[in-house]
Parts: sequence; structure tokens; C-alpha cells
Amino acid sequence: MRGWIVSLIVNTIVLMVVSGFFSESFYLSGIGAAIIASILLAIMNVIVKPILVILTLPVTILSLGLFLFVINAITLMLTQALMGDSFMISGFGMALVAAIIISVLNLLINNLIVKPFKDR
Repeated sequence: MRGWIVSLIVNTIVLMVVSGFFSESFYLSGIGAAIIASILLAIMNVIVKPILVILTLPVTILSLGLFLFVINAITLMLTQALMGDSFMISGFGMALVAAIIISVLNLLINNLIVKPFKDR
């Protein structure tokens, strides 16, 4: 439970950072929208992402795993569709760029900040 909450907080922060960098093409209306988007994205990653990974396994293998960024962009677009006007992404290209940045930031935050505190 505690790990899920930490992951939710990290995702919320990362979504707000990406929204700050790309304010016109990746819009979040506020911290509340970021929290809701983070929860919905977590649900999408649990339910929808495994189905998409299995369906696109040959393409993912041929692309050496890079197609997973496309799957992450699809889950971002689905989250955006569920959120309405409080979370807007200008297009699939922006969703793909955001998915890459979100993945890199999550990796850095988890390895440089979260993991050292867990090891204490």
C-alpha cells in the first residue's frame, strides 16, 4: 500500500513537471487533476497495458522494446479521454514525447530518491 502511494505521488509530480514544460500541448488544470490523472494512469497500467503488450508482442520484440513507449502514449491518450477538459494532450506525437519523458523521469526519481530512502 505504501509503495503504491509513493508511486502515485511520483507520477503526480512527473505529470506536473511535464505539464510545466509543455504548457500548451500538455495541459493539466491543477494539482487535483494531476492526482486524478495519476490514479487513472495507474489503473490503465494495471488493466489496459498488459492487454496491449500481449497483443503487440511481435512488434515490441522486433522494435527491441521501443514500441512500449507507443503503448505508454496510448494509455496517456486514454487517460486524457477519460479526464475531459482538465487534462488535454494536443496529439499523439505529444503523447509519445510525454510518455518518453515520464518514463525517464520516473526511472530517475525512483532510482535516485525513492530507492535510497527505502534502503534505509
